[in-house]
Amino acid sequence: MSDATRQRQGGRGGPPRGRARTPRGPRPPRDTEQELYENVVKIYRSAAVVKGGRRFGFSALTVVGDRNGRVGVGYGKANAVAPAVEKSFKRARRSMHKVILAGHTLPHEVTGRFLASRVFMKPAAPGTGIIAGAAVRAVVEAAGVRDVLTKSHGSTSAKNLVRAALQGLLAMRDRATVERLRGVTLE
Repeated sequence: MSDATRQRQGGRGGPPRGRARTPRGPRPPRDTEQELYENVVKIYRSAAVVKGGRRFGFSALTVVGDRNGRVGVGYGKANAVAPAVEKSFKRARRSMHKVILAGHTLPHEVTGRFLASRVFMKPAAPGTGIIAGAAVRAVVEAAGVRDVLTKSHGSTSAKNLVRAALQGLLAMRDRATVERLRGVTLE
């Protein structure tokens, strides 16, 4: 290698000095991430018995939403709590879905199902609040629902209840969508 080439590359074979090492540069901050509501629903701990004792692993179940009709659920695993929570938030942000609402409640009754869990959700009058357990409450709160009555049946696993509640919210249809899908006019 010639002296001119070595000098241009910064003396050690790397990129020339004065130029950024990444081709894109720093990413601009996203506006939507600052206004997202994030909630850790549950932290799970598992243990593997090894020669030196127990090795613990952690997983986190989280919900992210903008409280305006968008909600996502994430699940992440790591050897410590903080990375597990960060992974699950990242996955929840990537998997956000649009939910149809009627003001601050639901347009109609719905039952969400996931594995052995069922979550029944019913619209409520303004001022009722969120009548739900912790797992279902996290999902409907993140979606922006303020008045709802819920009842869960079957498995009480937080993982199942969160996914059942999300499935129920995604099954919502407003009047215009039903009219368009059926090809009729509803009264």
